[in-house]
Amino acid sequence: MTTSVPVGRGAAESWRALRRPMLVTGIIVLAAIVVLILTTASTSGPFSPDSTERTGARALANLLKNHGVNVHGTERLSDAVKPGAGKALLIGPNGQLDRADWEEIADAGWSHLILIRPSRVELSVLAPGVRDASQTLSSASREPGCDLVAAVKAGTVTVGGTTYSAPQGARTCYGDGINHTVVRIDSGSQTIDVIGTPRSFTNSELADDGNAALALNMLGTHQDLTWYLPQFERDSADEAGGDGPPLVPPDVRYIAWALAFAVLVVALWRGRRLGPVVVERLPVIVHAAETTEGRARLYRRSRARDRAAAALRESALGKLHKAHGIPRRAEPSAVVATLAARTGWDPHMLYEALYGMPPLDDAALLNLSDVLDVLMQEVRNP
Repeated sequence: MTTSVPVGRGAAESWRALRRPMLVTGIIVLAAIVVLILTTASTSGPFSPDSTERTGARALANLLKNHGVNVHGTERLSDAVKPGAGKALLIGPNGQLDRADWEEIADAGWSHLILIRPSRVELSVLAPGVRDASQTLSSASREPGCDLVAAVKAGTVTVGGTTYSAPQGARTCYGDGINHTVVRIDSGSQTIDVIGTPRSFTNSELADDGNAALALNMLGTHQDLTWYLPQFERDSADEAGGDGPPLVPPDVRYIAWALAFAVLVVALWRGRRLGPVVVERLPVIVHAAETTEGRARLYRRSRARDRAAAALRESALGKLHKAHGIPRRAEPSAVVATLAARTGWDPHMLYEALYGMPPLDDAALLNLSDVLDVLMQEVRNP
């Protein structure tokens, strides 16, 4: 008589085999959640008050905090449309909001609005009468040329960028005598400042000339400063009819990232027993040009001009480094100085093309592409 013997694992044996991986996974998840909560910043990217990059503004945010200003960085439209009486709102560059969004911000009644390189729609709603002069000043040390107290105290400041024409009664500073990079409008109980470029206030240039004094005197007018960086779409809770809390709480993303990290660790741990990965040839050939065009279409569809510009600049810098024998880790100032000496280009124009702020619109992105293409042609045909 033959007796059948079960070949599967019993419950006790399965538990003994799985309890250690489950314990390790649980510890990893908890540790990852704690790290994400403690290290995640409320803002990111260029001119972020939490960024320590050259184009960030962490130094300015700390300076303001040291002088008693409560700086609240945010990327949420809901924070910019709250009642703002007795408070200041700084609106950073980039991003894309509808006219209705800007009108909501205007209706919030902020006592002080600081617009950093605003778009035309933003100007028409928040600073009526101020017009983009479609002229750009090269970055240089300039005198105030006005009686604005904040500018007079700061004195000479390193400024440049977009210039503006101002309405009657506005105070204009730091320009070429016709158009200016700083415009202030006093409208009743509200003060509106329009600033043509954030570069003077970034980590890399804050210590130059009187940049820090100008930033402190212009931005530190109220004890509470909301530092708003507009994004490319509205928050889900900000949509019409979204008065209640979002369907998925924002904190869930921390748990999702932690779980994904834990799954990756366990997969690597268990996958070591399966041997090396087998390399297989692709059934079709994907040409590099097709990949590039597809990525470009995705950038255009999502309006990711900052990423497109970063890709163009990275490619150009790689070729320039190789063509002119410049070390890959060379400082931007050294790269610009070397290229200016060998090509005859204006150093300010080279710095703006290779390390400047992301383009504001598609026309500016196309212009940047043309400038880099001309520079590459000079590399190929010196």
